Amino acid sequence: MLPSFSYVTRHTGFRGTIKNSPSDFVVTEIEVPEHLQGVSRAEPLQRTGEVLPERSSPCPQQPKKRRVEAPPAAGGDPGRAGGGCSAPPGTNHRESEPDLKPGLKEGGMLDSLLGKSMSELLNKFACDVKDAWDLENNADCSSREFSLGPVPDKKTRADLHSAVRQKFPFLLTASKDSEMIVKGNADYRELCRLVTEKETSDFFKFLDAKLENATFSFEPDGNKEHRKIVHHFISRKFGKLLETKSFTVTDVNDQPNVSIVVRFREKRWSGKRSAGGFQEKQDVYTDFSYTGIKDKKAITYQPMVVKKVTPERLKEIGNKMENKGMKIHNIHLACQHLKLGQLKGNHFDIVVRDLKHHSHDDSSADLKKRISEAMENVEIKGFVNYYGPQRFGQGQNVQTDQIGLALLNEKMVKAVKLFFTPEDTDDPVNNAKRYFLQTEDAKGALGMLPEFKVREKMLLRALHRYGVNHEGCTKGWLNIPHSMRIFYVHAYCSKIWNEAASYRLQIYGSKVVEGDLVFSEQDESYFLNDKVHVVTAPEESANKYSINQVVLPMVGHSIKYPSNKVGQWYRERLSKDELQMCKFRVSPLQLNIPGCYRPILKNIQNLSYFLQSNEEGIGIEDNHLTESKVSLHISFDLDPSCYATVCLREIMKCDL
Repeated sequence: MLPSFSYVTRHTGFRGTIKNSPSDFVVTEIEVPEHLQGVSRAEPLQRTGEVLPERSSPCPQQPKKRRVEAPPAAGGDPGRAGGGCSAPPGTNHRESEPDLKPGLKEGGMLDSLLGKSMSELLNKFACDVKDAWDLENNADCSSREFSLGPVPDKKTRADLHSAVRQKFPFLLTASKDSEMIVKGNADYRELCRLVTEKETSDFFKFLDAKLENATFSFEPDGNKEHRKIVHHFISRKFGKLLETKSFTVTDVNDQPNVSIVVRFREKRWSGKRSAGGFQEKQDVYTDFSYTGIKDKKAITYQPMVVKKVTPERLKEIGNKMENKGMKIHNIHLACQHLKLGQLKGNHFDIVVRDLKHHSHDDSSADLKKRISEAMENVEIKGFVNYYGPQRFGQGQNVQTDQIGLALLNEKMVKAVKLFFTPEDTDDPVNNAKRYFLQTEDAKGALGMLPEFKVREKMLLRALHRYGVNHEGCTKGWLNIPHSMRIFYVHAYCSKIWNEAASYRLQIYGSKVVEGDLVFSEQDESYFLNDKVHVVTAPEESANKYSINQVVLPMVGHSIKYPSNKVGQWYRERLSKDELQMCKFRVSPLQLNIPGCYRPILKNIQNLSYFLQSNEEGIGIEDNHLTESKVSLHISFDLDPSCYATVCLREIMKCDL
């Protein structure tokens, strides 16, 4: 699996086979995020095989999280972050003010996130801003800022953006690195001069929530010239995001009047124009979201969220799903979609069969003792945190990292040819790939592929339209989802990390040396440079850090490298792949690879195991194990992005 790669422990280990059947490798996501209420740990539910009744009442709809941006220039997209207020699609936002997350409403949320004293200081700053506006103190308004201090955690920062602007819609929030800055919102003040402050406050809450299909109505206004001024204000400030229209409404006295209604602009579909001048309508696929990708040859349990499908509909198709090898449990409404990486970890139940000594080991040695020694060592010392073989396409003629390297080098045609390189088998998929490489007939290959090969079909459709040249292949890659495109680049970055980890352990071992990168805090955020510390010579002498704190960078444009021999190794390794000048941004494919940091070692949690005879009625003797007559059952938990196969490699001391 990982030739010449390092081990942490020195025990002898043993041989065996895994994944003899899917039931030998069971993976269960643990500690599901709070927003998927009602599912906290999947294990007890999924093992029963029963479907629990769905919840009778839905969770309040939550706003989409938005990327935190700096305050916008006048006339641009406001770029507000977070959100924290929502309304059912198609309703007036002011008539349906929903709640924030339970227990985190406005002031309570701010007190929870900031602490009482900082929350009080923020309240005082907000009052001062309002007072300055009342005094028409323009100079003071424009320059006044308030810092909430550093907020390293991205989710906490997003919640804080939302909470501040829900309680104080007249304030803008922004992030400078990890520091949170608050200032008065000049756009809010300008709108206050045109409409009432309540309308202004409600409008900015509507804007901050960014709910699809939601609308906002200003109070009826019979003055056409005044309405025109309001239309122009919204167009000038938020025209890229919003559109307005005047509608006739009836007031309380049944008299007709006119009101301005605001809605978010629809996202335009990109597509080829038909002869009639209209864009061709593209297929809209049902959106499933999940937090992690699981092993193919395994039984896996994980929460999933499907958009715009009712629980009743999912229950209806449950039997059809079972025919395809899938079961649906615990169907209920959820607050929002899931994102990759939101899981807290995975629980594994694994059976290792065909237990044997290594060929170099004394065959008379106690195999049971070998197993016990291996378990104890790895539980204490952990394992090298390599990316597992499934990251790269185990056993394939072309691995995913090779495609990723071609994309980073912007060799689009080469990347396509690698993608369609067939395996040495005679089946419809590989025959279609073989035909395409021989003929470059994308349409013909498309007709040969089974329906389930979604990625291949997406790419071939674009190649048929645009041709198999650099431009056509670039458009082909753009035709598949961003998450799929970047997967290949991440595979390459993972391969480099694996090699770097081996090099680091081979030259320095478990000693932390000058120039190493470490995380000094327990609350690790592997994407923040300000959390990474470069070990100094005095710190090396004092043995200040342990090998468990050492991290290595995943290559990207926003990371720093070790300042010892490992950093030099990175430069030479990237140069070998012609990436010495790579900016790790592939603009034609809209790929941006900032990089991150990954601990060299990881620990196993909640480890337990037992031996079981493969033959009914035959017990296991205390001091002797007959090879291949027993199986090893192991259970343990791993953090996200850790590979059970890599952990087993450390336990067994063999490639799997």
